[in-house]
Amino acid sequence: MSNEAYSATIRLTTAQATIRFLTNQYSERDGVEQRLIAGAFGIFGHGNVAGIGQALLQNEIDRDEGEGAMPYIMPRNEQGQVHAAVAYARTKNRLQTMMCTASIGPGSLNMVTGAALATTNRIPVLLFPSDQFANRIPDPVLQQLEDPTTLDVTVNDCFRPVSRFFDRINRPEQLIPSLLNAMRVLTDPAETGAVTVAMPQDVQAEAFDWPVEFFRKRVWHVRRPVPEPAALDRAVALIRAAKRPLVISGGGTIYSEASQELRELATNTGIPVADTQAGKGAISFENPASVGGVGSTGCDAANHLADKADLIIGIGTRYSDFTTASKTQFKNPDVKFVNVNVRSFDAAKESAEMVVADARETLLALIDRLADYHVDDAYTDEIHAERKAWFEVTQRCYHLDHQPLPAQTEVFGALNELMGPEDIVINAAGSMPGDLQALWQAKTPTQYHVEYAFSTMGYEIPAAMGVKLARPESEVVSIVGDGTYQMLPAELATVTQEHIKVIYVLLDNYGYSSIGSLSESHGSQRFGTKYRERGEGSHLDDTEHVVGVDIAANARSWGIEVLEVHTIEEFRAAYEQAHASDRATMIHIETDLYGPNPPGSSWWDVVVSETSRLESTQQARAQYEQDRRPQRHYL
Repeated sequence: MSNEAYSATIRLTTAQATIRFLTNQYSERDGVEQRLIAGAFGIFGHGNVAGIGQALLQNEIDRDEGEGAMPYIMPRNEQGQVHAAVAYARTKNRLQTMMCTASIGPGSLNMVTGAALATTNRIPVLLFPSDQFANRIPDPVLQQLEDPTTLDVTVNDCFRPVSRFFDRINRPEQLIPSLLNAMRVLTDPAETGAVTVAMPQDVQAEAFDWPVEFFRKRVWHVRRPVPEPAALDRAVALIRAAKRPLVISGGGTIYSEASQELRELATNTGIPVADTQAGKGAISFENPASVGGVGSTGCDAANHLADKADLIIGIGTRYSDFTTASKTQFKNPDVKFVNVNVRSFDAAKESAEMVVADARETLLALIDRLADYHVDDAYTDEIHAERKAWFEVTQRCYHLDHQPLPAQTEVFGALNELMGPEDIVINAAGSMPGDLQALWQAKTPTQYHVEYAFSTMGYEIPAAMGVKLARPESEVVSIVGDGTYQMLPAELATVTQEHIKVIYVLLDNYGYSSIGSLSESHGSQRFGTKYRERGEGSHLDDTEHVVGVDIAANARSWGIEVLEVHTIEEFRAAYEQAHASDRATMIHIETDLYGPNPPGSSWWDVVVSETSRLESTQQARAQYEQDRRPQRHYL
């Protein structure tokens, strides 16, 4: 490129330069290019309305003159917009995401939970929180936090521990290296997560002569690191020596688009495959090697095999507390681990033999190196028997005919049977993710979208919007509890405004089912977990449902259609009606707060008070001491 081209400049504000730069950034993997930042969510206030807000407006005009477009959607809640962006990025297998902007102070700080969710789940999202004046003349500006020990701290510093990259733009020219590094992290499969670029409001509106070179098209190539030969040799040796190997497939398998290779490895070798919440569907439940969810919320088939496994092969998993059942799941005293992960931090967990590489590339290598390997017939027969037994349990949970109110497992069963293989079910918190991981029979890596790394109540409603934007051809069904609904319903208005067709299934049980059950089993008597009219004494005296709280009516007020049903037969009919409609629809059904839920075969460490005057707590502590005995570090 000539010196003249490098020296050419264009005068724009920092915010205008940000949007122009982002419209020219692309990701590429396996020869397929796509816009990296597909669009913008933004809620405006005095911190960004005349900066990034003006830049997005100008983009609406400039794109008609040949400039790149940055489609804008107006959300209702700052946390909600980040959830929608994360859900979009996950559905796109981390190859595309959205940007989010908010005003100074409480607006920007509302995005911190979404940032933590993104980073915990290893999902890319780009955040532009507004900041105080860099020139410090209006000081303190409205909504500015004042720290008397330094003038450099703002509320946006809260993003530092929950972001994979954080920067603050105090001068326009700082934007150039900052955005280049932001793109690097967003497209790095090992380092990705929330990327936060704090924007002081005066700098957003400040003009600068930008080099035209800054705005050229850039393609960020998403790498597929191949396994180191020596590491692969060690992994293969361990697999060949194992008598009872078990694969645990995590979200990395799906993000790497390695589902076909996982199925081929499992079919060729007979090694059973269990899945995490993020990895469900990477192998179809119909595959003879698929044994379902593993860990605290897993199923008997996977957990029984995990109990006796002598080798765990983790592929794209971060080994959450639930996956390891708080370090009690893998009970074989001689169990070993092989971990395949693009991130060495995760590959090293459980003192494993590490293969720091792309999941698909590693699976391809393992298929070749294990061409003559197969588990023995006795193990195959055991796998088949465990699968058969759990399928029978699943069908019983799906068809309980529970009275007087349906169990939520019956709703899940109806959805599992009604939804197509490329449709998408969404959930995140409460007792529902546990039931879903244990029971849901996913045929494809597309179908199952449960956020259980941060397990954020309020994720489900905005997530449905993001998923539908990413995959409009799928029917998107978001299962929402009444507790989650009351936390973050506002994006229903955005769904209505943008004509986004999704189906919400609202399970109303007038309480917190998951925490209520946990409280009861740990000696705390479901304290503070039921929506009840307050009695004369403590919360233990609560009696009837709270009069006047009508979630169905509230949902209608946001502009969506609501179908109220009472039985599973009515639910099935309502789903068909919602499926045929072109409007966003909610199906409202009351379910039993007390279950029943699927039988459990694992444990989760929730500490019980060591001393108490309550007999219920004393009994729970004694049980806790017994349950924790198998717990150990996997050294």
